[in-house]
Amino acid sequence: MRRLSATAYRWPLARPFTISRGATTEVGLVMAVIEDDDTGGRQVRGRGECRPYARYGETVERTLAEIEVMAAPIAAGLTRDGLLAAMPPGAARNAIDCALWDLEAKLAGDPAHRLAGLPAPRPLTTACTISLDTPDAMAAEAVARAAYPLLKLKLGGDGDAERLATVRRARPDARLIVDANEAWPEAMLDTLLGTAATLGVEVVEQPLPAGRDEALARISRPLPVCADESAHARDGLAALTGRYDAVNIKLDKTGGLTEALAMAADARRLGFRIMAGCMMASSLSMAPAMLLAGTADWVDLDGPILMAKDHAPPIRYDGALMFPPEPSLWG
Repeated sequence: MRRLSATAYRWPLARPFTISRGATTEVGLVMAVIEDDDTGGRQVRGRGECRPYARYGETVERTLAEIEVMAAPIAAGLTRDGLLAAMPPGAARNAIDCALWDLEAKLAGDPAHRLAGLPAPRPLTTACTISLDTPDAMAAEAVARAAYPLLKLKLGGDGDAERLATVRRARPDARLIVDANEAWPEAMLDTLLGTAATLGVEVVEQPLPAGRDEALARISRPLPVCADESAHARDGLAALTGRYDAVNIKLDKTGGLTEALAMAADARRLGFRIMAGCMMASSLSMAPAMLLAGTADWVDLDGPILMAKDHAPPIRYDGALMFPPEPSLWG
């Protein structure tokens, strides 16, 4: 009989991190563990991690409760497909789904990528996120991150044109992504998208608030616009057509790897490009996301780079290059 449990922990960031909604110095994480016995009677554990996110009404306490409620269904043999029907998308389902993937891989003696019918993970280049700050401070951080060819700039509305221009002068070699986290006023949309395009930005994430992004369908977009807060799971993709050119798929939003892989396939069929993204979390969260990231147009899985603590063995980062996880971490 399978046994589900959950643990919460608060881990510090390497330095304060700021986006348009505010600053943080630590993150609350939740780990789901599912235990079972293999055919030889040996106890096997599968693990999955999630980061409850206040923007979506999630808290650590509520997520723990949502996971614990699923103990009986898991003990009764609930499958990953059954989990999709039993729980809504979100952090709690993500932790359980990824724990099931990890457990199944270990019980089968086969890596998770093979169970998913995917090629083996390979080293990938991830973006490195630069926190919202003054133009000079962001430019200085961009220079300090010289080992990272792809930078993701957190923006916040007023002063963003100067932030973009200052960073571009400091790092003319860098590929740039910008993420407004819903902070651009509609009146500034044309101007800021034009500035971003002129400065060689590759993609702009979520410039307008989710649910108030109709203007994106009425303008000529000079560069790709990516849905983040507006994109959660497969059932919302059709509503994004005409407004967005790409979707940021995060396992904490989709509610796990199972839905994320299905969402990516549907997104491609609808003509969207894909960013494989993450919440601020540890290597245990990044490991399953690497299976999604293998075919993404942009990879933004830098959470552990920004953390002061990590699981062991952690995913290895060599500058911007992230390497597949050890099986003892996940999968």
